[in-house]
Amino acid sequence: MSFGLASRTWILASAGVLGGVAFFVGLELALPALRLGAKAVPILCLLAWLWPARERYAWLISAGLVLSLVGDLLLEASRDLFLPGLGAFLLAHVVYVAAYVTVSRSPSLMRGVPFALVGVGAGVLLWPQLGGMALPVTAYIAVICAMMWRSAAMVGGGGLERREQWAALAGALLFAASDGLLSVKLFVRPVPGSSYAIMLLYWAGQLGITFSAGGSRARGSSTPAPVPVRAP
Repeated sequence: MSFGLASRTWILASAGVLGGVAFFVGLELALPALRLGAKAVPILCLLAWLWPARERYAWLISAGLVLSLVGDLLLEASRDLFLPGLGAFLLAHVVYVAAYVTVSRSPSLMRGVPFALVGVGAGVLLWPQLGGMALPVTAYIAVICAMMWRSAAMVGGGGLERREQWAALAGALLFAASDGLLSVKLFVRPVPGSSYAIMLLYWAGQLGITFSAGGSRARGSSTPAPVPVRAP
């Protein structure tokens, strides 16, 4: 049985939302197994939506999602796996940077200035609290700031539709906001209810980044998507 693109998107969106709700139920009821299983669902749905990715940009975004999924599961499985999880997310951002560079190699140095300032400010705020985690966390901050910069560098250029460019930038900013809130929670002070906001920002960020590759996926398709027929 084949489904039209709109039906497939609706099914995957519904599954992703249900996975997110299940994760929050597991969080509220302190059910680690439910959290671990449900946390993967939204990212798996985004990967399924992008499949099959035939253009280089979409392939790289898919690779970043896979690395993010690995990071999700490592961080959720055990606090002792924080460093490997951080490494997986760092690599995901590196891959996202590589994807953005395939669209625009313009230096756009002035667009990088705000993100450099954000990185310096985050480093100043967190450094006294990081102890032995100072170097890996600082490296992570540098890479995610580079990811935001390169997403901003794409806006107004060619290679992607304008809405896809803005989706990539919005996704990068939301992802960074999620990580910023997580870093405050982990290294500065607990923030009541922050776990919910962290995940909502994270999933929204990944959605924006994934959406930026949707047109690339469609342009690379060798067969047209089935057209849904409206019932009379």
